[in-house]
Amino acid sequence: MAKNGYDIALMPGDGIGPEVTEAAVAVMSDAAARHGLMLNYTTHEAGAAYYRKTMEAISAATMEAIGQADAVLLGAMGLPDIRYPNGTEIAPQIDMREHYGLFASLRPCRLFPGVPTRVRADKVDMLVIRELTEGLFAGRHDPMERSDESASDRLTITRATSEKLFEVAFAQAKLRRRLHDTPGHVTLLDKSNVLRSNAFLRKVFDEVAARYPDIGTARLYIDAGSMMLVTEPERFDVIVTENVFGDIISEIAAGIVGGLGVAPSGDVSLTHGVFQPSHGTAPDIAGKGVANPVATILSAAMLLDWLADKHGDERCAKTAASIRTGTTSVLASGPKTRDLGGTAGTAEVTQAIRSSLISPLGS
Repeated sequence: MAKNGYDIALMPGDGIGPEVTEAAVAVMSDAAARHGLMLNYTTHEAGAAYYRKTMEAISAATMEAIGQADAVLLGAMGLPDIRYPNGTEIAPQIDMREHYGLFASLRPCRLFPGVPTRVRADKVDMLVIRELTEGLFAGRHDPMERSDESASDRLTITRATSEKLFEVAFAQAKLRRRLHDTPGHVTLLDKSNVLRSNAFLRKVFDEVAARYPDIGTARLYIDAGSMMLVTEPERFDVIVTENVFGDIISEIAAGIVGGLGVAPSGDVSLTHGVFQPSHGTAPDIAGKGVANPVATILSAAMLLDWLADKHGDERCAKTAASIRTGTTSVLASGPKTRDLGGTAGTAEVTQAIRSSLISPLGS
């Protein structure tokens, strides 16, 4: 049911996170105002810098608070020189996935007009869906004996999570076909010829696919599929895969369409959604005003699409469409940040997108 307004939790994080979050909020607020949509923001601290101050990546109070929000917009988290005693980076976004069961990462990769690519492709418009809570991340907290001779990680696939993941994949294929005129096709990438867990994953995929006879499907080994992503990216609509495979594949797909600066994402469950750019914190350019805000702005549009679907709120859908249209226009004509071949800074690109937003008809 549509609400009068929505509470958005902001988690700017580290590095360029605060800069791109500020840009996305400015665009989202302008677009929402044009469509009569009220958005209320609350900012929360978490990440590497917060860990340095408090020795915790995210507080229990913050974890609880973001769960009460209607959705979360996250900038970027983690810094290479701040790590846990075991050597891993501070990544509260992974803690959030586990705490709220955010089992699917939606990572759309579209080649926008005006964005340079090194791949020979005319039209690329795909959605990579990465499982988030199990696969090779399943044993992240398993106890491990100290050893200088060996180390291992557990790979676990469950029916319960896989079925939910594949239901999301087929629903997204149907939605994309209806809204964006994509083929309506789902490709599973796995290593079922070697890994027993992946053979089981493919079995569950086949069972779910049988419920969607109107949606085309393909099953490819991850190695062959990775090559085809580069040589034939146009062939893919929706890709679904295991956690670590999806982490790698989504970065390849982002590289095909111009890089992580134009790659948004959303980590979702059936009840909660956290939306963030696919890029990292880029501490080398933090504070210089040159970060590309597009991925975070497009993540904000994804957040609004998710709210529109969850609450049946056409205002959210129109606000999201306005953001995408304005962003597409600026990517085509400029200004652009230097990672896309331009010379503009964060503020100039953000203002250009704000100026390109489309008002409601008749306004």
